[in-house]
Amino acid sequence: MKMLSRIVVTGVGLTAPNGNNIAEFRANLLAGKANISLIDVRYMGKHPAGICDYEKTRYQSRRELRTSTRAGSIGIYCAHEAIKDAGIDFEHFDKSRIGVYVGTTEHGNVETENEIYTISQFGYDTKFWSHHHNPRTVANNPAGEITINMGITGPHYTIGAACAAGNAGLIQAAQMLQLGEVDLAIAGGVSESPGTFGIFAGFKNQTALAAHEDPNKASRPFDKSRNGIVISEGGCLYTLERLEDALARGAKIICEIVGWHINSDAGDTVLPDPVRQAECMRAALKRAGLTPQQIDIVNTHATGTSKGDVQEMIAMRDVFADCPTTYVNNTKGFIGHCMGAAGTLELAGNLGAFEDNLVHPCINIDELDPDCSFPTLVVGKPQKADKVEYILNNSFGMLGINSTLIVKKFNH
Repeated sequence: MKMLSRIVVTGVGLTAPNGNNIAEFRANLLAGKANISLIDVRYMGKHPAGICDYEKTRYQSRRELRTSTRAGSIGIYCAHEAIKDAGIDFEHFDKSRIGVYVGTTEHGNVETENEIYTISQFGYDTKFWSHHHNPRTVANNPAGEITINMGITGPHYTIGAACAAGNAGLIQAAQMLQLGEVDLAIAGGVSESPGTFGIFAGFKNQTALAAHEDPNKASRPFDKSRNGIVISEGGCLYTLERLEDALARGAKIICEIVGWHINSDAGDTVLPDPVRQAECMRAALKRAGLTPQQIDIVNTHATGTSKGDVQEMIAMRDVFADCPTTYVNNTKGFIGHCMGAAGTLELAGNLGAFEDNLVHPCINIDELDPDCSFPTLVVGKPQKADKVEYILNNSFGMLGINSTLIVKKFNH
């Protein structure tokens, strides 16, 4: 039986509320620097949100931006940055052998809400409805915009996996590379969630929308006084290659993807199931051939909701009960919940630990909820680990979808 190829990450392109490249993002995580703003939400007034400030015209003309979606624009920026970071000779690469796999959550509803609002200003006359609406709202839009902008003729699609979508994009890419369907993959997740008032209204009516007089303290997973989610945008796309291909071109290898799993709670539409979450982590560990004790960092999904954080910590204590050197952190205190981009952004923020052994902290925990306690939870300031060889990243989503991805410091 032929052994499946090993899959490696050779480039990362990102934009987050507190950074527009992996170095800046990482530095701000280690420095404890969040960047959450108060924005005007249609019909609802001001609410905290994470908004990106990337150079939109770096890879798109102003004319292209007028027809592009926000998610598509974020994806184009991140894809170009990932290719540049990977040092790929893109001009001469066979574009039919590149796959684009982008996880996303809110997308088409952003565009539809905007169009309905526009025609409401004209007595709901549909002649004012944009003819760009259909290509803007189809599910494959963000990935498709990337292929058009970059001239990629290989397969593309977006992956709807709620807040597990970023991890799902990477998993899909790894599988397609192992199957030989493509020779290079651009994969990860994007989010334009603050563009829809519906998500704000929905979370508010679920009593799950964060509020705080200081927007930078609104997102506070595990804090006793946490009161919900800060809705954010962002994007993080990776270049993935088979190891043999990366070595053949002398690529810089950032890490190796060694384990993954996706499963379903098959229960509540919103409340997570810690039993299924624990099963997801264990299955990813089994695929990677690892014990829990070998994991050096776990990045939790915890969003800052009263029940979700507790449920995840129940799962964490089940799997990592006897792991004194496994450090646990969370990224949403810095950037809020970037929805479809959450998994890949949060993983990216930890990748620097392979070089400096520093585990970035959770922030905004003034008083730890006892139900969220964990012996090696890193709070307030970075923790120096003796080594960092393996990082496990959790991303869970509505409708009970769970994803776990494990990456390894590269060595031959």
